[in-house]
Amino acid sequence: MTRPDVVAVCGSRREGSYTRRALRIALDAAAEAGADTELLDLRTIDLPPFDPDADEGEAVTEFKRRVRAADAVILGSPVYHGSYSATLKDALDYCGKDEFTDATVGLLATAGGGSYASTFDHLRTVVRSVHGWTVPTQVGIRGAYDKFDGPDVAEPGLEDRIRQLGREVAANADVEPAARRERGVAAAADCDD
Repeated sequence: MTRPDVVAVCGSRREGSYTRRALRIALDAAAEAGADTELLDLRTIDLPPFDPDADEGEAVTEFKRRVRAADAVILGSPVYHGSYSATLKDALDYCGKDEFTDATVGLLATAGGGSYASTFDHLRTVVRSVHGWTVPTQVGIRGAYDKFDGPDVAEPGLEDRIRQLGREVAANADVEPAARRERGVAAAADCDD
């Protein structure tokens, strides 16, 4: 495999998002491990609420193309009511097996207080339903407001865990190399248009 292509999807719309900060750290580690990386920030991508009867529009088409072309995806979300954000849900509702079959997926969740376990359960179920593969490492951050000092991580060991997620996703981006290669050829041809 040449350089793996890793994207992170940030499901937070908050300006000072801890999820976004953590995803950038994971992407930095993936890049250091040899991956090409990109943050797909749903705060800045104008995806309308999912409506199966509406025309998708250019923003949705481009988002789906970018996820489909990636070898690996890191999904990041704040924890809302024991699950992931509506912003991420809308984005994932636009995607399906075409975008995720045989894709390596990492999971990251930030919680203001309580648990993130059910958020991971819900995201793993979604990834399995579209035939993706989640890496064993996942990063959950409780009390995220206390874990960051500006762009820096304030809690000992947390940055190492986030960086491990990025490295693991990059290292396993070719989990199904034959199937990914076939999709990659089609995705690369689509990119040339």
